[in-house]
Amino acid sequence: MQKWILVAAVLGLAGCARIPNYQSAVKTPPPVSLVGNWQTMGPQKGLVSKEAIASLIITAEGDTLDCRQWQRVIAKPGKVTLLRGDWVNVNNQLRVMPLKLVGSELHYDKLVLQKVYQPTAECQDALKHEDNLPAPPSPKITSDVTGKKHHKSMLRNDIDEP
Repeated sequence: MQKWILVAAVLGLAGCARIPNYQSAVKTPPPVSLVGNWQTMGPQKGLVSKEAIASLIITAEGDTLDCRQWQRVIAKPGKVTLLRGDWVNVNNQLRVMPLKLVGSELHYDKLVLQKVYQPTAECQDALKHEDNLPAPPSPKITSDVTGKKHHKSMLRNDIDEP
């Protein structure tokens, strides 16, 4: 019994850092290599469906928007901070997720993302509704770095929320 308590205590101390509330997380400007629009390319195990798309928008100021879309869009604002020497994203639900750049790919929340010129249209709409993030400039390029067009979501929610 005592061994289990000791193991649980060690795992608790070695796990993710505890942040008491979202406001206490210090927003830190990330390195230039992390700033931009990141998106999954193709199916991934970290997503609910083969058709789902994940995007992560990181501003130079350290604001983030984690945008997941499949049958609807779920967008969670957050902020980048430096925690114990590692860059992490802390979202408004207090999830702390490491940001690891491996070559030109960003490893984030069980996903592998690639930099794109602009977020999907659905994530751009979600970004406009976030008070703490500036709207992205209107880019002239409509494809990602590979020259392919962005995926469209299978179903679109055309109902405007009040």
